[in-house]
Amino acid sequence: MSFVQLPESVNTCRNLVGGEWLVPRDASLLDVHSPYTGGVIGRVPLTPAEGVAQAVEAARAAAPGWRATPLRERTTLMARFRHLLESNLERLSHLAASEAGKTVAEARAGLLKGLEVCDFALSLQNLDTGGAMEVSRGISCEFRREPLGVVAGITPFNFPAMVPLWMFPIAVTVGNAFILKPSEKVPLTACAMGELMVEAGIPRGVFSVVHGGRETVEALVAHPDVRAVGFVGSSAVARRVYAEGSAQGKRVLALGGAKNHLIVVPDADEALTAQSVVDSFTGCAGQRCMAASVLLAVGDVQRIVEQVRERASRLELGPGMGALIDRASLTRLETAIAAAERAGARVLLDGRGKKPAGEKWAAGNWLGPTILDGVRPDMEAAQRELFGPVLSIVRVPTLSAALEVENASPYGNAASIFTTNGAVAQAVVEGARVGMVGVNVGVPVPREPFSFGGTGESKFGHGDITGPSSLGFWTDLKKVTRKWTTRTDGSWMS
Repeated sequence: MSFVQLPESVNTCRNLVGGEWLVPRDASLLDVHSPYTGGVIGRVPLTPAEGVAQAVEAARAAAPGWRATPLRERTTLMARFRHLLESNLERLSHLAASEAGKTVAEARAGLLKGLEVCDFALSLQNLDTGGAMEVSRGISCEFRREPLGVVAGITPFNFPAMVPLWMFPIAVTVGNAFILKPSEKVPLTACAMGELMVEAGIPRGVFSVVHGGRETVEALVAHPDVRAVGFVGSSAVARRVYAEGSAQGKRVLALGGAKNHLIVVPDADEALTAQSVVDSFTGCAGQRCMAASVLLAVGDVQRIVEQVRERASRLELGPGMGALIDRASLTRLETAIAAAERAGARVLLDGRGKKPAGEKWAAGNWLGPTILDGVRPDMEAAQRELFGPVLSIVRVPTLSAALEVENASPYGNAASIFTTNGAVAQAVVEGARVGMVGVNVGVPVPREPFSFGGTGESKFGHGDITGPSSLGFWTDLKKVTRKWTTRTDGSWMS
């Protein structure tokens, strides 16, 4: 039985530059391996600075014409892209799963979340119409939203479709020329979305795809014609991209990693809590910045912990949980589990060595759900983002103690409270130092138009990457004050 339809042939990706698919000059090729099998499913060029400059020049040339295109017409084009995206949902879901290691259902969910962002972008023609007011006799003020010009998005491996879709539908709809630099580990989905943008009729140069690694990222961030950079990845790289881009006067919003806490109190609904915790720490094989990393067990919640362990132990690798992105991630996680054991943690559920049945999957990067109990707040397993299906249980006596542990984390993406008591829930809503809070929700990702974004070491820059606050990132506000005649009845403002 197959859980995912892998590509039938090895596809060499190309850059989309000026409406043409090109292999950049002097670019070496990197193999793309499927996490499911370890086999090569594609090749991706590592674009040097010269290739980046070529893409930026094409975008710069296209930007004035796109800026002058009325919002209504830009929206019509994005609506065509949205229709094509939905029409190709199953094909793209299997493609994203095959290169990122997700289950097909998870890849499909990521695309559906991306469709929500498209819907928000499509709503701008009716909602984001600027504003005007007569502020005094004979004086009017108005504001209008102006695109920045050439902007770029640098996206991670764990969501090949969703994270790019957080960025370019909004950035393009408001009038920018957008350059997508996807992770070199998952280039196939980006190419497929680029093909759909071309099919939708995007003008040449308005949407570009540039492949590559660190050199490509650095060239994009450094290019003087790139006005803004959106980034999603690890906190270490996010900090560096933010620092380098900001130093050059660019607008940068860089989302980093996380160490999310699920607080469970004795009055929590047992079945709901257990299922939510398992879904949170095993979803996407734990490779997401909103995954549960730490369960803060308040008081006697042993019966819930047992249900979490029992449910996680029944999860079937392959159809129920996907694979890790590469062999290095598997080795890193196995090393972290062993280090937690040496530090005194007890392995309540051990996923090491687990694989799906069948020789086809034997060389994949598999790690089953793993639960560490008795983890102390000062242990690496409680502090560092492991980015895998590993849950660390920290036992605390009170809700106040749980919030102390949560607040001590330098990250600030998400926290959740599991309780049937409204006052307890409100205490966590008010007390957790994070950007997103869940009440009986294991993955508190807001639905659009409520925006996505954390705090602390999880975000460098201002605003959020989706929703209304994203408009302030991708555009400038131009304010216009008008006066046509001198008024004898004017006030001091006249």
